[in-house]
Amino acid sequence: MTIQTNTRAKRQEVPAEQTWKLTDLFPTSESWKLGIESLEKEAEQVTAFKGKVTETATTLHRALAALESYREKVVRVATYSNLKVNADGSDPDNQRDAALTGSVLAKTHAKLSFFYSELLELTSDKVQQFLAEEPKLKVYEKILYDTLEDKPHTLTPEVEETLAALSEVHGAPHGIYQRAKTADMQFEPITNAEGVELPMSESLFEDRYEFSADITTRRNAYKSLTKTLDNYKNTFAAVYATEVTKQVTMAKLRRYPSVTDMLLAPQQVTKEMYHNQLDIIGKELAPHMQRYAKLKQEKLGLEELHYCDLKAPLDPEFNPQTTYEEATDIILDALSIMGPEYHEIMKKSIHKGWIDRADNIGKANGAFCSSPYGVHPYILITWTDTMRGAFVLAHEMGHAGHFYLAGQNQSLMNTRPSTYFIEAPSTLNELLLAEHLMQATEDVRMKRWVITQLLGTYHHNFVTHLLEGELQRRVYDLAENGVPLTADVLTEQKLAVIKNFWGDSITIDDRVGLTWMRQQHYYMGLYPYTYSAGLTVSTAVAQMIKDEGRPAVNRWLDVLKAGGTKKPLDLIKLAGVDMSKPDAIKVAIDYVGSLVDELIASYEDE
Repeated sequence: MTIQTNTRAKRQEVPAEQTWKLTDLFPTSESWKLGIESLEKEAEQVTAFKGKVTETATTLHRALAALESYREKVVRVATYSNLKVNADGSDPDNQRDAALTGSVLAKTHAKLSFFYSELLELTSDKVQQFLAEEPKLKVYEKILYDTLEDKPHTLTPEVEETLAALSEVHGAPHGIYQRAKTADMQFEPITNAEGVELPMSESLFEDRYEFSADITTRRNAYKSLTKTLDNYKNTFAAVYATEVTKQVTMAKLRRYPSVTDMLLAPQQVTKEMYHNQLDIIGKELAPHMQRYAKLKQEKLGLEELHYCDLKAPLDPEFNPQTTYEEATDIILDALSIMGPEYHEIMKKSIHKGWIDRADNIGKANGAFCSSPYGVHPYILITWTDTMRGAFVLAHEMGHAGHFYLAGQNQSLMNTRPSTYFIEAPSTLNELLLAEHLMQATEDVRMKRWVITQLLGTYHHNFVTHLLEGELQRRVYDLAENGVPLTADVLTEQKLAVIKNFWGDSITIDDRVGLTWMRQQHYYMGLYPYTYSAGLTVSTAVAQMIKDEGRPAVNRWLDVLKAGGTKKPLDLIKLAGVDMSKPDAIKVAIDYVGSLVDELIASYEDE
């Protein structure tokens, strides 16, 4: 057997140009320590208003401004330690600092719990009066009315303070999950078809091996992944069950009809909108994706298409490689349609230290964008020199562009829209990249490859994350009916969800059920299903940009700049899309069907 020598690097061995520029947050670790030490004093600027937050319109404005200033400092401190532990979760210093951040914030947040309770003393009439008396309060108008909507579900000030003091404990399940994934889980090396031994990590599986053209690599990586997941299933089940129990208990304490109602409340969407995404896509998309799976099985010449083969390239001998530099140039070209303002932000993200693309021991898997107010966004990705990575990067750059524009045009408290909308700006970038690549070539194989990348985007958002959302729906129903959430129960439910969608179009082994352990989104409320909502919106907007050009772009930029100043339905309507009806969902599904049709037709024409 040949052993490949390029094992994963330690963080300190990674070239600086492949890492993000954390000095934009804090010049040194020492300055960060001073920042976290000062938070308690910063909190005192807010506690000075205790007992008088709503005394007068002027006092209310000053109190809200003080709270906003405190939160801005918190965001910087927390983002710094979070980015460091995600870049290298195996570093004891990073673990310590992340734990310290959680502890300090739990302490200061408990002291500030009075603020929310005092805001709840306001009535709608009083809010209207104060807005008339103090024009500066206009910036906080939505926040004040949103608070009034939460009034029926707020507990006594003493109980709220107690719950705030326990915030570190409430966040423990997610923290334990992340720590285990980044610092403890080890995977056996794998071999490819030539017998070469390859290093294995979850990020390598998700970013490289799952897309490998080599069936031996794909299936061996899947075996290594699920073997390790199996070793952790009981621990992870206990951690996740604790998270679910917490949510179910909080829903009862706060007098919500169900945990689903509680988790949808901050998203400001109806249960009908939530169920529409899960039910319509789950039922109507499945036949299209099953046809695609059958086509892939046929063209790959496989007797059986396994679950771990779903992301294998349709044309194994055609896998466009690209350097990071080439990929970013292509992305910039694709996004030039968005106009000079947006294009300049995209250039900054690439050249100003916003992106961490290295692969190193202890780095979190997957990709994300963190956007601390008053600084700039930070993107984490593991770059693997494939064109597919360009789509992942374009996605995260979409988040960066969104929050950079929102931050430039709104106050901190008004920057973040509902999570129902969050994935629209990111997936739009992917669709624009695909359109650019399609227009730039006449090569049938390249066009076919781009279509498969688009289908990969819909698979990720309309299948992978949607089925995670379906699992959540089932899990919360089980929990509210008193069913213990053991590893076996979670694995059985995940297996059933996957089988229900894919039917007999693929071969599904029992270990597929273990994949519920791969996703940290389960610790973020009802987040997974929102990926499909965002892509539904972006599908419609991409078509508008293609048809209308600049007017549609301008509407979209206005939406991004609006940040969180509107509820999701109103925000999305600004772009010209109505999500209160299932129409947009069905249009997006039909578009996926047309992509599969085009792909099948491309082979029939040969």
